Amino acid sequence: MKKIALTLAAVAALGVAACTNQADEANSAENVSDLGMAENEAMDDVNVAANDAASINAAENALDNAGAAIDNASDAVANVAGNTAE
Repeated sequence: MKKIALTLAAVAALGVAACTNQADEANSAENVSDLGMAENEAMDDVNVAANDAASINAAENALDNAGAAIDNASDAVANVAGNTAE
């Protein structure tokens, strides 16, 4: 009877060990999947930030160009006023 009980205990222990290993492998696969998703999200964040930076740069350039256009218009008005006064 002791031999049967020990055999059953050994088989049960192996079964539990096998289930635990599969669960660990499943958790490991899930963690790898989560890491892949985190990497993708991080890349998306970097791309959005780069696009934002490009948009800010374009806006700064547009403001610089508008300022230059105002300066040119001011110079033109000054030139016309100067030519008219002569």
